[in-house]
Amino acid sequence: MKKQKKQPIDLLKTLKKLDDVNKKDSKSPKNNKSTNPFIVLFVMAIIIASIYSFLGGPNKEDIKTNLGLNEIQARYASWVYSELIIEGNALLAKQKETKTETGFGNKPIIITTIDKVMLPPRDGITDLGFNDKNNPTKVSVKDEYWGTLLADAIPSIVGMIIFIVVLIFLFGRMSGGTNGPMAFIKSRARMYDPEKDEKVVFADVAGAEEEKEDLMEVVDFLKNPKKYRDLGAKIPRGILMVGPPGTGKTLLARAVAGESNVPFFSISGSEFVEMFVGVGAARVRDLFKEAKEHAPSIIFIDEVDAIGKKRSPGIGGGHDEREQTLNQILTEMDGFDNETNVIILAATNRADVLDKALLRPGRFDRKVTIRLPRMEDRVKIFEVHAKNKPLANDVDLRKIASATVGFSGADIGNLLNEAAILAGRENVKTITHDILQKAFEKIAIGSTKKSHVFTQRERETTAYHEVGHALVGKMLPNTDPVYKISMVPRGSTGGVTWFLPEKDTTYTTKAKFLDQIAMGYGGRVAEEIFFGRDYITTGASSDIENATEIARAMVMKYGFDEELGPENFASDALEGNHLGAEGGGKIFSEKTQEKIDEKVRWILKGAYEQARSIILANKELHEKITRHLLEVEELTQAQFDAFFEGMDEVPMKTVG
Repeated sequence: MKKQKKQPIDLLKTLKKLDDVNKKDSKSPKNNKSTNPFIVLFVMAIIIASIYSFLGGPNKEDIKTNLGLNEIQARYASWVYSELIIEGNALLAKQKETKTETGFGNKPIIITTIDKVMLPPRDGITDLGFNDKNNPTKVSVKDEYWGTLLADAIPSIVGMIIFIVVLIFLFGRMSGGTNGPMAFIKSRARMYDPEKDEKVVFADVAGAEEEKEDLMEVVDFLKNPKKYRDLGAKIPRGILMVGPPGTGKTLLARAVAGESNVPFFSISGSEFVEMFVGVGAARVRDLFKEAKEHAPSIIFIDEVDAIGKKRSPGIGGGHDEREQTLNQILTEMDGFDNETNVIILAATNRADVLDKALLRPGRFDRKVTIRLPRMEDRVKIFEVHAKNKPLANDVDLRKIASATVGFSGADIGNLLNEAAILAGRENVKTITHDILQKAFEKIAIGSTKKSHVFTQRERETTAYHEVGHALVGKMLPNTDPVYKISMVPRGSTGGVTWFLPEKDTTYTTKAKFLDQIAMGYGGRVAEEIFFGRDYITTGASSDIENATEIARAMVMKYGFDEELGPENFASDALEGNHLGAEGGGKIFSEKTQEKIDEKVRWILKGAYEQARSIILANKELHEKITRHLLEVEELTQAQFDAFFEGMDEVPMKTVG
């Protein structure tokens, strides 16, 4: 008979089989309950017993080895010992007398003193003189080696079992569950079932009409795949949604699932990455396997840049776990199985940092850009969020929407929620226009700091500073209108001059940038003119920082300087020690860097002088507005514009 070759044990496969068994058991009604309390009590009893034994228990033995065989024989003859035990070539002599101490749980502990000595080889009881029949000392011989070894090994075995149980429990907790020994590599995706969970459709998403059209093709493919296959068309395997935070990327993904009426798996990119290399890749495999089992289905990966960043070129090493996870995603998305109706949607705020391999055709081969909502879209979003809120008759959502240029859908929802909270605090039953206005200001510039008290000099400095911003901005042709001037501390600022755009814009001109820089310097210039150069304050630090950033972007990024020309000196390759994309040298010379610094300094100096000339030319008007602001502390747009009624506009020349 041919002897069968013994196969090696595959531990990983064995654990997976155990996990599959646990999965089947967990689905049955009998095993779908919480942990059996008797098992918990049993484990706790083992742990307590081990600790109890380790700490000494009610009995404690004190072993001494300072006596010789002759002394033990003499003590035996004097009936000192209660028991003699011979184990191999060792003699243990237990004393007859005992000591009592206060021990574990305030219970008495009996301490037995044991004298231990090594015996000469092949000496029996008779040779040792331990055969006195009148002596009450009990004498026993234990030569069973395996029994002794097993007794010594039991505590270690019990401790190892407890350690393994605790380790498996911790791995289960790390993965958010305790079902099986492989729970820590299970996917953490949350599955939304359209038949059980709240259903979201495109009608629930206000605005974003163009984005909906791009995603409707995915819905149609999931509903009618045969129509496209008959035409030889392949639906995009992955769709990447790019846009600022709060623009509704996750909501659109759920709407695709709701319209398609298919299972929707949602997970964040950071949930793939763990401290153990290979765990992320295993979770990716498990996620795609589960999605294929529920096909047609949708996988949505939020913040995909957490695992999809460009891989390290070799300089300084890389993150092995993240790169292995990315490689596994690339493998799963290769598109070999075109019959599987699994579509991957992903969202990110930074598509520029994603690995090129992730964006090639066959993976994320379609990009849907979701922009901040325009005026009409904002009105629709306001209407959606205001459905369950009692608005007063004086509320004009269109007027509020026109003032929220740059707000995302999440910002609008937060605005109405803050207004509802504020109405509750003021004990009114409806949300008025005034309450909406207060909520808008709280979100945009922060809450008022009523407890902060200024000195008189600080109040005057703040007032002159803020009016300086407003006056320069009013006199320049390319700045936004003044919305409010306030010398009340808000958030981290001591005062604020708030400019709001009148309409949505797509582009920013060179002239507007120059006017913004001059307007930003208005506060510092006012302090210098009215208080002197030695008494300027740190209040303009953020203004100077913002002006410098704009000027540097004009020269290095937008190509607004005539001498340097339309060349980009601010690419991603400049990040970190000016290393080029290929890791070699600077991409521009030191001479060019000096020229850039010179141009930035020239723009800033020109804008500063422009602000200075405006305030000097309107010094009396500046004084008048400031004195009024010191009395009322806040000026609205209408109150500020009233100072300019009947006054001819003075055209100011912008820096060229």
